[in-house]
Parts: sequence; C-alpha cells; structure tokens
Amino acid sequence: MGETLQIVVQVVGLLFAVSFHESAHGLAALACGDPTAREQGRISLNPLRHVDTVGSIVFPALLALAGAPVFGWARPVPVDLRRTRKPRVANLLVSAAGPLSNVLLALAFAALVFAIRPRLQGPGAGGLDEIVFLLAVNSVLINAALALFNLLPIPPLDGFGVLESLLPRRLAPLAFAMRRYGMLILFAVLMTGVLSRVLGPAQRAILDVLLGRH
Repeated sequence: MGETLQIVVQVVGLLFAVSFHESAHGLAALACGDPTAREQGRISLNPLRHVDTVGSIVFPALLALAGAPVFGWARPVPVDLRRTRKPRVANLLVSAAGPLSNVLLALAFAALVFAIRPRLQGPGAGGLDEIVFLLAVNSVLINAALALFNLLPIPPLDGFGVLESLLPRRLAPLAFAMRRYGMLILFAVLMTGVLSRVLGPAQRAILDVLLGRH
C-alpha cells in the first residue's frame, strides 16, 4: 500500500505540474498577442486538457516503479508566433515561462513542506498531514526535475526555444538543423541514462534539505 500510495502521489503531482507548465506557456503567448491556446481551452489546470497518456501517466509510473527520478510531458500547448507582436521576443518569453512556472511551484511546495514538517514530529502525527506532506515533497522533486529537464537546449524542449531566441540571426541555419535532429538527440540523452545521472543527485540534494537531513 505504501508503494502504491507513493506512485499515485507522484503521478498526481506530475499531472498538476505539467498542467501548470503548459498553462504558463499559453498565458505567456496570450500576453504576447497570440490567443491560440485560450481559443482551444488549453489555459487550464484541468489535467484532462493537457494529458498525454504515455508521457503523463505510463512513463512516469514506470519511472516511479523503478525508483528513478519521476518526470514526464504533456501535449504541447499550441502557439502561433505569427500572431504575436514580436515573434522573437515571444518565443523567448513563451519558452521560458514553462520552466519558470515549475521553479515557482517547487518553491511554493517547499514552503508547504517546511510548514507541515514540525507537525509530523509531534504526538498523533499522521493521517491527512502525512499525505499532504508526501504530496508536497514529491511535487518539489517533480517540479525541480521538470524545470531542469526542460531547460536542456535540445529541441523540442523549452531550453532550445530560449537559446534559439538569443542566437544571432546568422546562426538560424544551425538552429534549423538542430530542430531537424532534436528528437534523436533527446532520445539518445534519455536512453543513455545521462539525464538520470544529472537529475538523481539534484533530487537527492533537494530531498536532504526538505527532510532536514545533514
């Protein structure tokens, strides 16, 4: 039951994190003049509007069962840069909005962890407080992992959108070539375990802080 609860909590935390992440993209696009995401109902915290069966449920559940850092993805929010006032600036802001939203969520859940932790050390601790604490801790780890993962400068991740917006225009062919082979590069990063070797230590360090382990 304990392992089942842990998996459920992690998947729930991930669904909320990716919904927040994608909605942040949509809000940033709307602020830049593109209402496409709003028109399609994608600026929402309802996971059903964003969920990708494999990326939001199956893949993270398998990671949780394997004891690996949990992360995943949702269906990308549609953005039409042609409808924005300044497409290059909009690409930068929309791309950065996703990882930034996860950083903000991680900080908010970390504050909740520190608020609840003293109550778990007293008599009669447990019950709802314990479940909320477990959800908050996992949400910090998941949002931190999502932020780090999405900041990788590999298409189609957000980090590449940020990099592409900052590159001089003369390097546009290089950006185009990277987009062409981005999925292959990303697949190689995932399959070689490089990402786990980065995310694992980072999550363990965050967990030590959250649990007060020194």
